[in-house]
Amino acid sequence: MSIPNELNEMVEKVSANQEARTTVRTLLSWFGMYRRGYYNVQRIRWALDQAGVVTVPDFEAAYIDGSIAFKTKEAVGASSDEGTQEASSQDEVGTGGEATSTLSMLKPVKLADAAHRISRLESANKQPVSIPPDATVEQAITLMLRYDYSQLPVMISPDAREAKGLFSWKSLGSRLAIGKQCAYVRESMDPCQMISSGASLFDAIKIIAQDDCVLVRADDNRICGIVTAYDISAQFQQLAESFLLLGDIENHIRHLIGNAFTVEELQQAKDPTDTDREVNNASNLSIGEYIRLLQKPANWEKLNIKIHRKTFMDGLEKIRIIRNDVMHFDPDPMDPADLKALADFARFLARWHKLTAKT
Repeated sequence: MSIPNELNEMVEKVSANQEARTTVRTLLSWFGMYRRGYYNVQRIRWALDQAGVVTVPDFEAAYIDGSIAFKTKEAVGASSDEGTQEASSQDEVGTGGEATSTLSMLKPVKLADAAHRISRLESANKQPVSIPPDATVEQAITLMLRYDYSQLPVMISPDAREAKGLFSWKSLGSRLAIGKQCAYVRESMDPCQMISSGASLFDAIKIIAQDDCVLVRADDNRICGIVTAYDISAQFQQLAESFLLLGDIENHIRHLIGNAFTVEELQQAKDPTDTDREVNNASNLSIGEYIRLLQKPANWEKLNIKIHRKTFMDGLEKIRIIRNDVMHFDPDPMDPADLKALADFARFLARWHKLTAKT
C-alpha cells in the first residue's frame, strides 16, 4: 500500500507550519473511496499513521463534507492535555430562561463507534434557521411555512450558544387549544433538548422519538444543527434500500440451491472456524459460504442451470464485498455504483426465477 500524493502534500504543509485542511469527502477521494466503510477506514488510518499525522476532528466521526485539519500526533496530544481542565469546567452548561429550565446536555459517548455519532448526519452540521424570543408569532409561522419546517429554535442570534426554547406547530397549537392568546414567540415556546455532536446517534433517536427533534451543540458550544424525525427517517430509508436488496438476493440464492444439496454437503461449505453454528439448510449459510459451495465445478453441476458459472460467481463475490460494507452500518451515502450492482444482481436473479418457475 502507498500513501496518496495529496496526503504527502498535506504532510509537507504540516511540516512547514502551514494550514493543511480538506474535507472528509476529498480525503476519501484520494484513496479512490466513496464512503467510510470498515475496510476503507482501516486503509486511511494506516496511511495517516505512516505519514505521522492525524485529522482534527477525526475523519471517521466528522460529517462527510465537513472540514478536517491535518496535525502531527504530538501537537494534538499536547493540545488535548492543555484542554483537559477547560473541558472539565464546561461540563455543566448554563441555559437560562424559563423555557430551557429542563434542557438536557448529553456528553459525547467516547466508546461509541464513530460511525454511530450524531456528527455524521448532514442536518447536525447545518446551522438551523432560528427565531428570536421577541419575534411575533406571525413572523415565526411565515418562516416555518417558507422553509416547510415544523419547528424553530428560539435564540437571541443565529450564532448563539444558547437556545431559549423551541417554537413549533405543537407548542403553538397546544396553547391556542386552551384559549391562550400568543402574540410573541416567547409566549408559545416549549423547552428544547440538546445533545453533543459527539454523542451517539441512538441516544439522539431516543430524544427525537419523544420530542420530535433535538438541537446539536458543537465542541465550541455553538448550536450547529437540529436533527428531526424527518432526518432520522430519511437516514434509515437510505440504509434500508441496500438491506432490502441484499435480502432479495439471498432469498433467490437459497431458492436456487433449494434441495440440490444434502445437509452434509451444506455443512462442508460452512466456515471451518465457526464450530458452534449449526447448518441444517441453505438459509444457515452466508454469502461467502454460498461461494465456497458453488465454486466447486461438481457442486455447480448439481444445480443443473444454464448460467455461466464464472460470470455468476464474479457477480456474487461483488455482492459479498458490498454486503460486508453495508452490515457495518455506515451513515455515509452508499456508492451509487454499489447500489446499482445490488439492484442489477437482484433483478437478474428475479428474472431467472421467473423464467424457470414451474407453471
